[in-house]
Amino acid sequence: MNKAFVKESAEDDDEVDGVVVPALPAGSKNYITPGGYARLRAEMLHLLDVERPEVVRTVSWAASNGDRSENGDYLYGKKRLREIDRRIRFLTKRLDIAEVVDASLHAGSDQIFFGATVDYEIDAVKHTITIVGIDEAEPLAGKVSWIAPIARALVKAREGDVVALRTPGGVEELEVIDVRYPVPTTE
Repeated sequence: MNKAFVKESAEDDDEVDGVVVPALPAGSKNYITPGGYARLRAEMLHLLDVERPEVVRTVSWAASNGDRSENGDYLYGKKRLREIDRRIRFLTKRLDIAEVVDASLHAGSDQIFFGATVDYEIDAVKHTITIVGIDEAEPLAGKVSWIAPIARALVKAREGDVVALRTPGGVEELEVIDVRYPVPTTE
C-alpha cells in the first residue's frame, strides 16, 4: 500500500530517533526548568522556521522534475518532512503541558527539590546530579529526570541526611553532602 494512505499513530509522536520518550506519571505535570523550556521552544521554532521550509522547497523542486517513483530527493524529502512534523507535534504537546519551575526560588535552602544540584556519596564515591524535567534529562551529563528512582529517593532530603535507594541489587544508602540551586536572576 502507498505510504500516502497510511495514518501515523499518535504514539509515534512519543518516539525520538527510535527511542520511546518516557511517559509522564499519571496525574502529574510536565515539570521543566526555564532553560529546558527555552531549548525545546528554540528547537521547535528552528524546525518550523528553518528546516521545514527548506525541505518543502527541496520536495517541491524534486516534484517538478517529473517521475517521483525513483526520485531520491523527493522520496527522502517526504520522509524528512514526516520526521519533522512528528517532532513538531511532540514538542508542541510537551510545551503545552509544561510547567516551568524556577529552582532559583529555593536558593540557600538545604532541602532537595526539583532543579537542585546534589552532591551525594555512595560507597565512599562522590557523585553529582541535577534534578531536571523528563525532556531535558541527560544521565551521562549528570542531569537526572525527576521521575528517576535516585531523584525520587533524594527529593525532600536535606544536607547530611542518609537516604535509602532501592536498586535491583538491593537497598543502597546515599549520604547527601551538598545541595545547590541556581542563583536567582534579577530582571
